[in-house]
Amino acid sequence: MAKQELLQELEQGFQELLRAVEGLSDDAATRVWYGTWSVRDIIAHISGWHREMAAALERVARGERPVPEGVDYSDADAWNARFAQAHADTPWPQMLAELKASKDAFVAAARQVPEDRFEEGRVAYRILHNAAIDHYREHMPAILEWRRREGL
Repeated sequence: MAKQELLQELEQGFQELLRAVEGLSDDAATRVWYGTWSVRDIIAHISGWHREMAAALERVARGERPVPEGVDYSDADAWNARFAQAHADTPWPQMLAELKASKDAFVAAARQVPEDRFEEGRVAYRILHNAAIDHYREHMPAILEWRRREGL
């Protein structure tokens, strides 16, 4: 799949994610329902991965390894908690703005990466899927089901 097609798939998924969370009040967005998380926490950790992987894509674009020396992403739960905690006090409207800004930074970084890195299985392909395309798909059904169940 070509870079542009992946970026279009990312954008489509992002717009679906936005539709799933827009219109929530601050109270609803910060209500815990997903284990120990709220919608804000879910969005905060997605935003965190956008930011973290934008930096990885920038390194790839410079011909460097995506992960800097000494950084280990193998404990995704710890990273997720860190990203959510960073926005524990962020009001919902600002969290939505950060989600959009982080996605824009992520896409801008992806555009710098050479086309061949987006071939299936290559590093940019994996980053776009793991941090965005598949990530949106992972969380959207639960959010939509919660909204349906709560009448939101």
